[in-house]
Amino acid sequence: MNICTEMHRRNIAGVDPIESNHSPIVMMTSWPPRLCGIATFAEEAVEFLTRRLPDKPIHIISHTDGEALPGQGVNVHPLIDLSREDWHVPVAERIKELSPAVVHIQHEYGLYNYDGDNNAGFLRLLESIREFPIVVEPHTIHGRPRDHEMEFIRSLCDLADVVILKCSYHPWRLRWSFEERGWEMPSNFVVIPHGARPDKGWPPEQIPQIKRELGLRDGDFSSHRVVGLLGWIQNNKRWDMLTSIWEDAAKEIRQRTGQEWYLLAGGAMRDPAHRDAYEMYRRQINELQRKGLAHYIEFIPRGDLYYKAMAVCDLVVLPSIDETQSGTLARIISLKKPYITTAPLEGLTSQTIESDGGLLFTNKRMLREKVVQLACDEALRTKLSDNLHDYLLKEVSWEVVANRYVEAYEIARTAKRNDERVALPLDV
Repeated sequence: MNICTEMHRRNIAGVDPIESNHSPIVMMTSWPPRLCGIATFAEEAVEFLTRRLPDKPIHIISHTDGEALPGQGVNVHPLIDLSREDWHVPVAERIKELSPAVVHIQHEYGLYNYDGDNNAGFLRLLESIREFPIVVEPHTIHGRPRDHEMEFIRSLCDLADVVILKCSYHPWRLRWSFEERGWEMPSNFVVIPHGARPDKGWPPEQIPQIKRELGLRDGDFSSHRVVGLLGWIQNNKRWDMLTSIWEDAAKEIRQRTGQEWYLLAGGAMRDPAHRDAYEMYRRQINELQRKGLAHYIEFIPRGDLYYKAMAVCDLVVLPSIDETQSGTLARIISLKKPYITTAPLEGLTSQTIESDGGLLFTNKRMLREKVVQLACDEALRTKLSDNLHDYLLKEVSWEVVANRYVEAYEIARTAKRNDERVALPLDV
């Protein structure tokens, strides 16, 4: 389901386009150097929105524990202090001072949760800034929401002008959840997927040098293939699913193809509560590295280093047990890397089916089979990579996503100017 462009053209009459409006865009989100996947998501979103609207100021309202990096502090306002119950008050005051053309909020429950209040403060913020067009982009919409999540979504849809869903299955799953409770289904949903960069990639002749930059110096790496296991290291990522079968899988791949394959694991821990899992994964990878089967690199999963680590991989494994959207998957798509991920699992499964760019597994035995299959079948890897290339350019490129954001902004602004609710058709 895409934004209804005909309705957009009809409703926008009489409203100055956002390109010519002099008011800024305000994006409320987490922001680097806060160790948060949504922070890196927002960083890329703002970059491509700036390309799309080069003359439009974009102000960031972020958390007080994620102040701007040196040299990146222009228009960044670290105001969200979740140690205080009224954290939303100074945020609303700053938004009113900025008088934006639109407020675009990246939402995840933990980003605005004060002492277990189920985002009550966040809803109070929306109530206090309702004079401005509001677009909210939730990053966590489960297929079967719990009762308190449904109460929140219902209130969110009432207070926001446009609510951006990330996956095409979300509207029909939410319709079932709304109707089950006897509630009216909202009509202000649009679907805009997680963006992926279209401008990253290195030619094959540069890959050996990038491998050396990453510390892969043992042996002739121009002749070695690489399986990637990359991203934030958390207990819900289940890296042990792959590390536990890799030695046996690599042996079978060698016997069937004569090729040597390495496991490249890399990333960083961001939540101290996951230290036990992090240390377990590190021990397993260190043992594989001692046997010459793996290599580990420590890095914060953002910026060029993340893309370079992905670039040297011939295929990527993305195991997870709790994921709705994934920055790692966005980078896999950006670099057109054939991949294997867990199913059934919300956005990971949805985008794998829609892109036809990866394989799915449901248990450890199946993961091993898929790893061996994909490593031994270069033609299949090429086919999946080509599918990801098409999916990137047509559906999830940040350039496409930025255009859809602007359409969503215009719909929100038109509704606000006309003092009416957004009423978009639901193709569910």
